[in-house]
Amino acid sequence: MAAAVNATVAAANATKLACPAPMKATSNGSWQGDNPLDYALPLLILQICIVVVLTRILGYILRPLRQPRVIAEIIGGILLGPSALGRNQKFLTTVFPKASLTVLDTVANIGLLFFLFLVGLELDLRAIRRTGNRALAIAVAGISLPFIMGVGTSVVLRKTIAEGARETPFLVFMGVALSITAFPVLARILAELKLLTTDIGRMAMSAAAVNDVAAWILLALAIALSGNGSPLVSVWVLLTGVAFVIFVALAVRPCLKWMASRSPQGEPVKESYICATLVGVLAAGFVTDTIGIHALFGAFIVGIVVPKEGPFAGALIEKVEDLISGLFLPLYFVSSGLKTNVATISGAQSWGLLVLVIATACIGKIGGTVLVSLAVKIPAREALTLGILMNTKGLVELIVLNIGKDRKVLNDETFAVLVLMALFTTFITTPIVMAIYKPARQAPAYKHRTIQRANKESELRILACFHGNRNIPTLINLIESSRGTQKQGLIVYSMHLMELSERSSAISIVHKARRNGMPFWNKNSDDGTDQVVVAFEAYEKLSNVSIRPMTAISDLQTIHEDIIASAEQKRAALILLPFHKLQRVDGSMETIGHAYHSVNQHVLRHAPCSVGILVDRGLGGSAQVSSRELSYTIGVLFFGGPDDREALSYASRMAEHPGIDLVVLRFIVNSTDGESISVSVDDSEGSSADEKFLNELREKVAAGNQSITFEEKTVRRKEEVVEAVKAIGRCNLFVVGQKPPCMPLTQRNDCPELGPVGSYLAASEFSAVASVLVVKQFDPTAPRDSFTIEGSSSEDTDVPNTPATSSYAK
Repeated sequence: MAAAVNATVAAANATKLACPAPMKATSNGSWQGDNPLDYALPLLILQICIVVVLTRILGYILRPLRQPRVIAEIIGGILLGPSALGRNQKFLTTVFPKASLTVLDTVANIGLLFFLFLVGLELDLRAIRRTGNRALAIAVAGISLPFIMGVGTSVVLRKTIAEGARETPFLVFMGVALSITAFPVLARILAELKLLTTDIGRMAMSAAAVNDVAAWILLALAIALSGNGSPLVSVWVLLTGVAFVIFVALAVRPCLKWMASRSPQGEPVKESYICATLVGVLAAGFVTDTIGIHALFGAFIVGIVVPKEGPFAGALIEKVEDLISGLFLPLYFVSSGLKTNVATISGAQSWGLLVLVIATACIGKIGGTVLVSLAVKIPAREALTLGILMNTKGLVELIVLNIGKDRKVLNDETFAVLVLMALFTTFITTPIVMAIYKPARQAPAYKHRTIQRANKESELRILACFHGNRNIPTLINLIESSRGTQKQGLIVYSMHLMELSERSSAISIVHKARRNGMPFWNKNSDDGTDQVVVAFEAYEKLSNVSIRPMTAISDLQTIHEDIIASAEQKRAALILLPFHKLQRVDGSMETIGHAYHSVNQHVLRHAPCSVGILVDRGLGGSAQVSSRELSYTIGVLFFGGPDDREALSYASRMAEHPGIDLVVLRFIVNSTDGESISVSVDDSEGSSADEKFLNELREKVAAGNQSITFEEKTVRRKEEVVEAVKAIGRCNLFVVGQKPPCMPLTQRNDCPELGPVGSYLAASEFSAVASVLVVKQFDPTAPRDSFTIEGSSSEDTDVPNTPATSSYAK
């Protein structure tokens, strides 16, 4: 009896040593003698801060390589784990002690739960049902061949580093791990490489969407088979899982559809609807976890059945994504990294098996995709590129591996091998695709690249860019002013410039672009919910101007390429760009970011036509002005040169509108004495061109055109120029050239793209009401880079609003 009691006590002591007491939530503070790192909440806060900072730094480092953020997050997790920093036991026990891992994993899985809800929101089952036969065949081949090869590889691993692994679950997990294509990561890579709307991009996205759904079905099968019970239990798990999906489709979806129908466009979605949906996500996760197929499936299924039309889905994304994607989701990568110990891969055999797994994954995915692509008559280079793109791994891959690790299907070494395989295959995607596939489609040459032209009755095409809704009233009022006479045609391509980010909403926009077949939205968009498109459609119906709404979605470092390529494709004569500063209530100008400043500078340097930068001070007020009510005074300050001639040409066209008065002030610089304000250039040809151009204007005034006022003024110093400009009186808009032969009119100029005159007019000290348009005329002799046009051919230019059709996805 005594021996039995001693054994019980010993066992209890051993249990106490093996299972440390759970952490309390909060400390009493360091002044009370408590170490905050011994308590769950302050330790979790520290862990989140370390993870977010490290992954963001790695993302910044990898940005020049154009790698998706998931690569930085996977590497960050590995670095914090036992493979790198975690080799220091003091660091590991201080920052990531074993007692904290339950809390860390719980928070990480909550973040993952809602992130997969967002992934479900991104998937459009209607688009998947519309997938062409070729894309479907490629998706099936991209799943089946690597799955079969993964099963074959699992036989080798079970005889070496995975001895003792349960056969059937291990085979299925290996097959799923090698056959997955990461849908969101692929969308990001395609957008970064500007391949999203090419034939190959559309094909890859269609096949990846099918692959994504198939991967979740296979993962559900793998989880069901990984249970410790009898095969009958696995069957019950699968059957109840199918019953849950049917219940969500028949019972939950109508409720979500009812809430979506009661959320009209333009009004905020009720907080109770958002709360009910998010609680429903958690409840669905609870049900699927109870069934035995992981809580993630419930959230994913609910996300799929949420109606994609209207503002309801967008409101859900807006409420959830930043907190989840920015703070909680990176914890899941750290949770994976803490389980990944690269040191377990030691010896020639282990490294050889890593090479075998990578080779098997690449050969299976790339080989299967290439073979079927060639069979459906896709060219060899495009087929190879498609295979490499389909070999992209990501978050779903890590989910599969973590579930396998948690269910004891994968041991430490096998887990580390598969994590490195996923990291390697995703990392090589971007550089290889950049090396082998360059869709160089040059736009056809066109004649009218400037506003100043011999045939003034010819059609004018403008590419008008804007950042958001705030720019729209001024832009529409400027377009209304540019209509000219009824004989002159005017086509405006209004391009919404949107930064491509890691946010789910950005990827959702990418999907809409993919459905339209162009790198932008156009007015034939499926959902019709874009407020920007609605605004321009309404104006088009009230005027004789042809408006083609578009949206460019790209990284701000490369979005200028979209602008330039689109201008060339659409044969634009003028690109209108918004100034990178916005006016505040007090009249001062506030920058919206250096990146937008750089966009304007790049476009000015490489544009295939004339460019105008619009400093928006509310032309016409905060609302669109009707044609009958439009009444503006436009001022042009003319010093001479091609840019000033282009500015005056545009202003002269505006003056043909019955509601516009044009005031032209020509400065004649007399530098015989005093401080000269002119730039010394020997341009007798330019001077004669100025005189010839101004003579046409004088003839209009002499013919009795009362809407144009022409005045010449001789000046010697810049103070006289400033005084003359102020004496013009109140103007709604100034149109000036970018590089007139004039010295700077301000002491400080931090915006050289506006030129000496434009910088003065844009300064807060000059005016708080007059908008400014700075125009640079296209110079055919200037060196510039040409950018490829994606997803279109030369035939598109005659029907610019027609989406390009894919020659593959039929």
